[in-house]
Amino acid sequence: MGKDEVLNRINQTGIIAILRARSADQLLEAADAIRAGGVQAIEVTLTTSGALQVVEEAVRRFHGEVAFGAGTVLDAESAWLAILAGAQFIVSPSLKPEVITLCRRYHIPVFPGAFTPSEILTAWETGADMVKLFPASLGGPALVKALKAPLPQVALMPVGGVSLENTAQYIQAGAAAVGVGSELLDIRLLEARHWAALTERARRFIEEVQRGRAD
Repeated sequence: MGKDEVLNRINQTGIIAILRARSADQLLEAADAIRAGGVQAIEVTLTTSGALQVVEEAVRRFHGEVAFGAGTVLDAESAWLAILAGAQFIVSPSLKPEVITLCRRYHIPVFPGAFTPSEILTAWETGADMVKLFPASLGGPALVKALKAPLPQVALMPVGGVSLENTAQYIQAGAAAVGVGSELLDIRLLEARHWAALTERARRFIEEVQRGRAD
């Protein structure tokens, strides 16, 4: 899956699911469940045990049906290891220009984390494909709207505190997409292996994105 296709999937669906699980098998089954609900981009955080092996297995198992990326990438070395494992996009909680440079060199979409206008603009001008607004919960949809006024060219992806109740509001405020973790991939559902419930949650998040874009 090339860079353009990965970005198209994220832009079309407006959702990146952030997966944290206790085992590779649990994570892959959860990925299959939310794929059935329409989510086509999944971030595997490097804080997950065996994350790189999970990315490698996921890319092989899903054969391009889902874009798998690595998250919580803190430096260029980690980004390179993730890319070698097959990661199709890179997400960071902070702004590290060297991570952006590496990803651009290898034509991999990169979403660095930023919060202030200066950080956001620096990330964008350095070559970010989308800027992860984190932690978005500190400002909510109003912050996205305020930032988009002077920075309309920047594609923002709020992460942190995104829920079914505010997803449409974030999209209406100008977010290109949202990153969703526990509100979509509830650990209780993962532990109980309630895959149908995860599929339904994914479907509802997709509907909220569509509702936000329609309003």
